[in-house]
Amino acid sequence: MNRFEHIRHKPPTPLHSPRELILALAPMRSNVNLSRIVRLCGCAGITKIIHCGQGKVDRDIARDAADFVEVDQRRSLLPVLKQLKLQGFRLAGLEQTTGSTCLYQYTYSQKTALIVGAEREGLSQEELNQLDDVIEIPVYGQPFSYNVATATTMAVYEYCKQFPMG
Repeated sequence: MNRFEHIRHKPPTPLHSPRELILALAPMRSNVNLSRIVRLCGCAGITKIIHCGQGKVDRDIARDAADFVEVDQRRSLLPVLKQLKLQGFRLAGLEQTTGSTCLYQYTYSQKTALIVGAEREGLSQEELNQLDDVIEIPVYGQPFSYNVATATTMAVYEYCKQFPMG
């Protein structure tokens, strides 16, 4: 008997309760990045993202997640941040800043909105001023930062690790 057998498309792990993580994205330059983030959310059991801007989800990249993840299109991020705060979400930005907390040491609140900046510009100072926390992922080589979809995946993975059942 083989020690390991490949299981293609293993059924999802059921959550005890829906995830209370929402992603709020600044306008993405790349529909590929937006689509990869939608696919990430589908795999992680995140049912809603807010995307500011005109990006379009590519179903070939997002796959089945395009059917399960609500993408709420908005014009700009700042009003979204204010609304999320009023709804009781802890606003955690994913950015390189002074005073940021290393992802390895960050403790998420269960009801968190992960705020993700645009690929090149990141988050504006006005947007940063609205945040409760800023999470930074250490970089050990070149280039100086991760791709936005990769960094978002790392941050979402850490949230799921802290709240594995929802």
